[in-house]
Amino acid sequence: MQIWDGISGTLAHTENSTFGYLTIENGTDLPEHSHIHEQCCHVLEGELEFNINGEIQVLTKGMAAFIPSMAPHSARALTECKVLDCFTPVREDFVALEKQQS
Repeated sequence: MQIWDGISGTLAHTENSTFGYLTIENGTDLPEHSHIHEQCCHVLEGELEFNINGEIQVLTKGMAAFIPSMAPHSARALTECKVLDCFTPVREDFVALEKQQS
């Protein structure tokens, strides 16, 4: 499913969390934003530059970043990336997007 331009994948939801196995196309920019969800992003393949609350880091295969609730953050795919994202609580906007696309 298409999450945003350049970002697609599959989602799974538990009572308290949303998990996404996502592919991020090379060169995709995710503009700065924040949300109530805590987020953990684990890079499975590729290189992903994160700016979390003004701190820039490049994540490569096997690395992870933790994004606290309401922390401003952005990302840029330096290569095609495959990531596993976990959000707590459930991303209700993603649940609604799934319903809209089905």
